[in-house]
Amino acid sequence: MPLSSTITAAEPTPPVNRVSTRLKAGDIDREKTCPLLMRVFWKFGDHQRLESFERKGKETSQDEFQIHTWKDATLRELTELVKEVNRGARTNSHKISFAWVYPDIRGKMTMRNVGYCWANPRGKGLDINDDKTLDQLGFVTGDYVSVSITRENDRR
Repeated sequence: MPLSSTITAAEPTPPVNRVSTRLKAGDIDREKTCPLLMRVFWKFGDHQRLESFERKGKETSQDEFQIHTWKDATLRELTELVKEVNRGARTNSHKISFAWVYPDIRGKMTMRNVGYCWANPRGKGLDINDDKTLDQLGFVTGDYVSVSITRENDRR
């Protein structure tokens, strides 16, 4: 019996599942689990423009730093890392906002605001987003992280 092959059109890649598995801080054994590489792009005043992420390999690198972390890392942990890299973000009045940047199902880059932390939380209470993990916020390995650092004089 002769072998025949059929060529079929490639099916579009299904969208990445952004549903959380609800990992809480400390759920991952960081001694036994390999960390992921996160590319973080920061800017004073506003988030990076989406156009700066459109061409792979041509992202804005001047304001980039890279982090090895885990999906149970919290926004507070990321805030502390931003403060280590950027001295200007260390004052009480700075708000550090986070957004995931990733391609949508059509391949066009999109940005989703996920939360913020104050540079220095007041008192012993946490900010509302401090203990939210990357996983709970729908971070997927390969997403870019845009960080906006703004000065807020009217802190609540």
